[in-house]
Amino acid sequence: MKMTGIKLRRLHGTMEFQSEFWEERLIQPLDIYTEYKARGAGRLPKVDDSHYAMSSLFLEIETDEGVTGIAGPIDDLHAYIISTRLWSILEGKDPTANELLWDQMFRASVHGRQGETMMAISAVDCALWDIRGKVYNAPVVSLLGGPTRTEIPAYASMLGFNVEDPGLVRERALEYKRKGYRAQKWFFRHGPMDGPEGLKKNVELVRTLREALGDDDDIMLDCWLSWNLTYTRQIIERIEEYHPRWLEETAMPDRIDTYSEIRASTSIPLSGAEHEYTRWGFKRFVDAGALDVLQPDIYWAGGITETVKIASYASVHDLQCIPHGHSSQANAHFSCAMVPTLTPIQEYLIKWNTVHQFFLQDPITPRDGVIHVSLQPGMGMELDADKIESEELVEF
Repeated sequence: MKMTGIKLRRLHGTMEFQSEFWEERLIQPLDIYTEYKARGAGRLPKVDDSHYAMSSLFLEIETDEGVTGIAGPIDDLHAYIISTRLWSILEGKDPTANELLWDQMFRASVHGRQGETMMAISAVDCALWDIRGKVYNAPVVSLLGGPTRTEIPAYASMLGFNVEDPGLVRERALEYKRKGYRAQKWFFRHGPMDGPEGLKKNVELVRTLREALGDDDDIMLDCWLSWNLTYTRQIIERIEEYHPRWLEETAMPDRIDTYSEIRASTSIPLSGAEHEYTRWGFKRFVDAGALDVLQPDIYWAGGITETVKIASYASVHDLQCIPHGHSSQANAHFSCAMVPTLTPIQEYLIKWNTVHQFFLQDPITPRDGVIHVSLQPGMGMELDADKIESEELVEF
């Protein structure tokens, strides 16, 4: 079997949603500057009061035996890199040779070992695993050595929900508790430049969640790279009593010493490295004793091929490896192939995964707070023709 071509399909459709989809955004590193802090939540273009215009770009890798691998959605820049830089390495090669192809793409990208090029490599790798599963008539979870289980608890990741109104926070937290989630992650909106008032609001968010959910449910808290050592210590003093399951991405990923200092001084476990790449990037965090939970994004850190290696290194050091929730399909296959103590739970971004899976034939939706992995051949990335109102092929 040989790879014969790629398609970059931009799909358009309409999603029904009865209220404002993105209510609020999380804090971001640029928020130390006033003009960026003032920016509101992202917006999907509205068709009318209850419908949104959807647009997503998917990668398809074609073979001479009619088997196609699908990955996405991806960004235009990643599509450009795949088309102009990576395809020349892939064309005519055996798509099931994952290790060979990953290593060749990596070695050919000396100036792209991280960032956008690695994200493009990750998408290609996921599409190749989809092909591999279809060729061998097996789900990816089985090709990875599993399943160790066919279902995994999900935590409700509440990106895009209002975090400023304690009443709404309490209402939504209880709503998703009733839906079966025994763990929820919420996102801070304030940071070091927001003064005592912002700090109080951050603490109030944590207190409201603990009071609403009780002592037995897990609370995770995401700082999204936007704090520093001093500010994190100030917050920790005020929230340790609420026993979060973890505090996530407290600083920019290059500040590994900051993570190490924080971890050494608190009982709250630290998670992070969502914005790190490859086994070598994660090795730095592990060797510095910086994290309790590693969070590679399968679509960013190097694909399934590389995330397996990251997880293996985490297991050597008795750490957990719980991928960022960017792709529900890739995460479910990966996680359900791992030892449960290594990957005990999966992130489900309530709003983001709804958008990302809109065009899929079989989107993953937790039932009673539990994700079930697809046991169909491949990754489960087939597209739903009924949702595609129009499309165009993207070429570079």
